Amino acid sequence: MEFSEATGRFLTHLKLAKGVSEHTLRGYSTDFTLFVTFAKEGQETVSLKDISKRLIRRYLAHLFEQKASTRTVLRRLSSLRSFYKFAMREKLVAENPLEEIDSPKKEKRLPISITYDQVQLLFAQPDLSSHLGVRDRAIMELFYSSGLRLSELVGLNRRDFDAKNLVLNVYGKGKKMRQSPITETAAQWIHQYLNHPEREEKDKQAIFLNKWGDRLSARSVDRNFAAYLKASGLSERITPHTVRHTIATHWLENGMDLKTIQLLLGHTSLATTTIYTHVSPKLKREVYDKTHPRAKK
Repeated sequence: MEFSEATGRFLTHLKLAKGVSEHTLRGYSTDFTLFVTFAKEGQETVSLKDISKRLIRRYLAHLFEQKASTRTVLRRLSSLRSFYKFAMREKLVAENPLEEIDSPKKEKRLPISITYDQVQLLFAQPDLSSHLGVRDRAIMELFYSSGLRLSELVGLNRRDFDAKNLVLNVYGKGKKMRQSPITETAAQWIHQYLNHPEREEKDKQAIFLNKWGDRLSARSVDRNFAAYLKASGLSERITPHTVRHTIATHWLENGMDLKTIQLLLGHTSLATTTIYTHVSPKLKREVYDKTHPRAKK
């Protein structure tokens, strides 16, 4: 059987049996087309029996020669693995040529953080003469106060906000609840927004609402952030998640221990939190000065 015919059957299976989106199907199709173009090497067609471990390894080498990112290589490999899992189950092939093919290690991207002055510049952007501006300032203060994830912030309800004790009940990944302390400043902005005379409430539970009074969506927060970033002149790479990374970095620089930061951010593994030790130039200098024999103590 030709490789293209077999992958066509796989795509049909994904569409009809799995209900995969058109966007995902196009991605698979593109990956298969690029692979078969490489595999043809002057031939008109490529059959399944032509695909060997050696050919797969040559294809990976070709991708790296073309300066493809690790993310791209992993995606192309993932598409082929998914196809061959199907092909083995349907008995289209007797052996899986990807069985002994190792995937390249995914590049770990260090989180971006910004300075306190940049935080202040960003926070100065909302128009506080409107209740939506007050809302957005409250959101920014809360991100920086507690390092919430975007999904956690938009999911907050009134009952989760303990203004007296300056604590939030936060529901993170897997619906795990943690208590997160907040600054008095953040609590004041939330209180100001909740009691703003222009606030309209269709959703009586949610803290953060859109202009129609329904719960604010994560997409809306992203869109608003993009507008404020453009107005401030800060990097377009900064997102709501950047503020989460920023407060984690600032906590660490000011002496908070990793275990406490792990609990505050809701990380399951301490290894995830440890990445912040690689982000801070201040911490790198401190470690250098403490450990280098010739550095001033």
